[in-house]
Amino acid sequence: MTSLFASLYAHETALQVFLVTCLIGGGAAWATGRALADTWRPFGQAVVYLLLLGAAIRFAHFALFQGELLSLPSYVSDAAFLLAVGGLSWRLTRARRMVMQYRWLYERAGPFGWRERSAPQTDGKDPS
Repeated sequence: MTSLFASLYAHETALQVFLVTCLIGGGAAWATGRALADTWRPFGQAVVYLLLLGAAIRFAHFALFQGELLSLPSYVSDAAFLLAVGGLSWRLTRARRMVMQYRWLYERAGPFGWRERSAPQTDGKDPS
């Protein structure tokens, strides 16, 4: 595990990676996913923004801690983490939004999904 980390982030410590990628990048990815889902944007648009955020996070590693700027393995690692966090946020927010906005049509089906509401059951008797 240590050799994998060393190959991805050659000149950075685990604390530096945690601060920049996880805290700063993860927070930005969470906010991005949430904002895009709240405004009904498709997930494909989130992917584009999160990949750009990955480049910005790679630049932050370079600017703050003299990490490699053009390191493809480091970028892929950062971008994969940001896509996971942003995708999780997007899906949670989309499920919440669907159930809240269309409560007569949908009900919650776990934290990530929704389903159509079942039709009200009638016993065939006249209510009057």
